[in-house]
Amino acid sequence: MNFRIGYGFDVHQLEKGRPFYLGGILIPNSPHGAVGHSDADVLIHAICDALLGAAALGDIGVHFPNTSAEFKNIDSKILLGKVVSLLKEHGYSIGNIDATLVLEAPKIVPHVPAMREILSKVIGIEKDCISIKATTNETMGYVGKQYGVNAHAVALIEKLK
Repeated sequence: MNFRIGYGFDVHQLEKGRPFYLGGILIPNSPHGAVGHSDADVLIHAICDALLGAAALGDIGVHFPNTSAEFKNIDSKILLGKVVSLLKEHGYSIGNIDATLVLEAPKIVPHVPAMREILSKVIGIEKDCISIKATTNETMGYVGKQYGVNAHAVALIEKLK
């Protein structure tokens, strides 16, 4: 058995009036959205980094640089699909994902089932292998003042070949 774990972290600024993508879905009626080169889906970006880190394949910026026009405004589900394919090419199977969003608003719990559904399809694992949690920063710092959002993720993978 060759199990590996990886950790991912991502952060994006928030801006009023922007669409807010989290976990592969558009969060309806959000007062703000994340700013980034892609669709700025902080949760998917953290998951990508966790998977890439577990396989020692660099990070999201190595594979999808924010200086490349190819990735401007790209749907982060596409990036995640590419990461999953890269891991398969290197002989890895994905076991599970555990992720935490840190933001003050909007409330995420009502959207978690849809996120898990979408992510399970993109990653190719069962929904019960994907955990998504959310917490606030108790009004402290850039998250607490709603200037930004961040996400943490841990992934378990196994080398099959």
